[in-house]
Amino acid sequence: MTAFDLFCYGYGVVFVALHIMLTIGIFREWLWDRRSGVSLQLGKNEKQAGHRVSLIIPIHNESCRIEGLLRSLLAQDFPAEIIFVDDRSDDGSPAMLAQFAKDAAQLGQCASIYGGKHDCRVITLAENPGPNYKQHALSVGIAESHGDYLLFTDGDCEAPPGWISAMVSRMNDPRVGAVIGPVFKKKQGRGFFALYQCFDHVIRCHYLIGATGLGAAGGGFGNNLIVSRAALDSVGGYDALPPSPTEDAALISLIRSQGAYRVRAIAMPDAAVETSAEKTWRDFINQTLRWNNGGLFSPDPVTRFNYAFLMITISMGIVTVPLLPFIPSIWPLPVGVLTSMTFNTIANLVLFRISLPRRRFAYILTLLFTPVYFTFLTALGFLGIKPKWKGETV
Repeated sequence: MTAFDLFCYGYGVVFVALHIMLTIGIFREWLWDRRSGVSLQLGKNEKQAGHRVSLIIPIHNESCRIEGLLRSLLAQDFPAEIIFVDDRSDDGSPAMLAQFAKDAAQLGQCASIYGGKHDCRVITLAENPGPNYKQHALSVGIAESHGDYLLFTDGDCEAPPGWISAMVSRMNDPRVGAVIGPVFKKKQGRGFFALYQCFDHVIRCHYLIGATGLGAAGGGFGNNLIVSRAALDSVGGYDALPPSPTEDAALISLIRSQGAYRVRAIAMPDAAVETSAEKTWRDFINQTLRWNNGGLFSPDPVTRFNYAFLMITISMGIVTVPLLPFIPSIWPLPVGVLTSMTFNTIANLVLFRISLPRRRFAYILTLLFTPVYFTFLTALGFLGIKPKWKGETV
């Protein structure tokens, strides 16, 4: 057997083995949830113990998508200091935030973080130096917060009533410095575009939870993330974070790399939030390109290597498909990708079916499209194509 054959067969074996390991990582995180005795009751115990939570939400022109979030925050069963950072909004967002604060006060919920339900404040930014505008807005919000735990979400998300309780309950172990909660796309529409957005988020959740379970957390969902202030202080505070198009992943990588605190990921549905689906392929590509570039060019070398290895390996399996008629011996490369994607799809339909539309055989198309789409994003990243966030290049 030649060195080329060894490479081809070795590629297929390694790629499939990698995905089996990631599934084992998901199982480990699920066991952690179970063994920690996580429940809403634990969240209530945390409340009684006096642990304070600061929920920090950056806002930039979200008037068309923020109504669901505001409604879900009023329904939360755990007290929190809610800090909105209005980042130069010129739409109806400021008025909606002001009305939310009034509504909370009228309901007797806007008293203080030390008592009552919610202490709601709005910080308005007249300017933002960037380069990651969201990262700067979060920095301002964190500097103004008082909680023992910092919880983050975005303006286009909606959370179940027990969300804050569920997230805080995962911080019961003092060795845990950050916990990543699941985020799923809302089921909007019936075409392939709507289906794929839901499936794409679940695939990313699969990789994220699996990597975290293997001790290699390097990504995360910044719209469902809780961090202890002690862990943040141990890495030099939020301002120690280098500029990154994915500030959430950079923060998680920094906490993990320091080693003083553990990073965990939630594999159960009680702490899941839903985020709005993008309306066009252009917007969706821009969003996923930002996530992809954040992994490929992460300031953390471990994250950068792990993510680049996964994406390049997937891409190799796809770009060799047109060469199969001419070089049949390379068949293990595309077959390895197809086998892994099939394995992923089955696992995701079992683990996260509650977040996925019921489309039966349509998932065969998502299975085939996913590695092609990841290859496309990886090519854009290495070609230097930069995404935008709220109209600004990051």
